[in-house]
Amino acid sequence: MSAREVLIIGSGPSGLTAAVYSARANLHPLVIEGLQAGGQLMLTTDVENYPGFPDGVLGPDLMAKFREQAERFGTEFVTADVDRVDFSSRPFRAYVGNTEYTATSVIVSTGAQARMLGLESEARLLGHGVSTCATCDGFFFRGQEIAVVGGGDSALEEANFLTRFADKVTLVHRRKELRASKIMQDRAFANPKIAFRWNSVVEDFLGDGRIEGLRLRDTETSATSDLAVSGVFVAIGHEPNTKLFAGQLELDPGGYVVTKPGTTQTSVEGVFAAGDVQDHVYRQAVTAAGTGCMAALEAERYLETLHDVQTSAG
Repeated sequence: MSAREVLIIGSGPSGLTAAVYSARANLHPLVIEGLQAGGQLMLTTDVENYPGFPDGVLGPDLMAKFREQAERFGTEFVTADVDRVDFSSRPFRAYVGNTEYTATSVIVSTGAQARMLGLESEARLLGHGVSTCATCDGFFFRGQEIAVVGGGDSALEEANFLTRFADKVTLVHRRKELRASKIMQDRAFANPKIAFRWNSVVEDFLGDGRIEGLRLRDTETSATSDLAVSGVFVAIGHEPNTKLFAGQLELDPGGYVVTKPGTTQTSVEGVFAAGDVQDHVYRQAVTAAGTGCMAALEAERYLETLHDVQTSAG
């Protein structure tokens, strides 16, 4: 079987946008979408900040529209996880079980996932008052009392941002000092709407169908207490889905794919990366879609360059 022109690994906003652009350029992309297709938006209830949906849209419905649009232009899909890749020679290879897929260019869009505490009640209430994105969901908590779990820069950034909406934000941290940068700490300590629960870990998320509070355990005394809140933001970092690419692509210390500034080009010519797999700053559906568009356009130019070289050589 001859090599595909474009192989896309992952099917969140970046992967499916790349598929729309690649398919419209007549590059016949194949998307290996993963068993959990659709990315992080599949776990999101209301999306109110994606342009074009003034009344908001459910995350899974938005991703279904993305997929439908990509399919309309001829994108093919494989609903499976890639087990391993080989970018050491051309054509590039991706393996699903014993099946080998080859491609002249690859767009990596496997995304990232928010680190979670791992409690069953947390998973059950995710999207029902429990969130991992203040920018996405802060608006829903106007005039309420909420909590942020974490002690790093991202946790303090979220807490400060959320005070624009909430009446009170309680930062829950397992130690008695923060690991965030001094400027972020100073900003949080100076904010009258932010309170702190030191030496506290979350034992349970309380509520039936909707978050109603947190059960906290004191790490020094082991005493438990309940904190009544109507929203909880878990801000303990993100994990890029890049284990597959270790040793194949250059990754930064956080595990994100390194791309050349202003492009989606990775350390391997002809392999591009888009979305949260290479973005640890913005992490929004709309920015992911934007880089998916960039990756498709760059892949198209790369393929044209190869074609020109072959033509002149012939």
